Amino acid sequence: MTRFTRAELEAARDRLVPDVVADGLSVLFCGINPGLLSAATGHHFARPGNRFWPVLHLSGFTPRLLKPSEQDELPSYGLGITNVVARASARADELSAEEYREGGRLLALKVARLRPRWLAVVGVTAYRSAFDDRGARVGPQERTIGDTRVWVLPNPSGLNAHWTTQTMAEEFARLRVAAQA
Repeated sequence: MTRFTRAELEAARDRLVPDVVADGLSVLFCGINPGLLSAATGHHFARPGNRFWPVLHLSGFTPRLLKPSEQDELPSYGLGITNVVARASARADELSAEEYREGGRLLALKVARLRPRWLAVVGVTAYRSAFDDRGARVGPQERTIGDTRVWVLPNPSGLNAHWTTQTMAEEFARLRVAAQA
């Protein structure tokens, strides 16, 4: 992996990480917002301590462990990635309530256009903020966006100590089973 200086990472704040999407996906995963390393590389969930890619594989969504640089393979598995908020930051707590609300509005429009079977928001706090649903818990939600069902997954950040890689993979696998039904 390329090493970046702190100055290079800070300069990446203004870069957008492109969505990995296609019409009619089985599952569109939605992160909170890109971290600085993701913005610098252009790859979702790029920080080495992030468990998204290992959990995606352990849960059976992908036949092998993909690297962030292989994200463009996801649509071939019926998967995609976007974010609630497009702006990169060092930490999600740098985002404002208004950014989350606007991100939720834009995400709903994107989902209505792309029509995935499931929207999987990784991070219950992000989901609660973006969709003003304070009672949301990890798992399937009552909310739909058009015909798209919504599932909230645990945040795969290495900072999320409440979930182990194994328990996270089990929750992702529950979604995989539902998406294949």
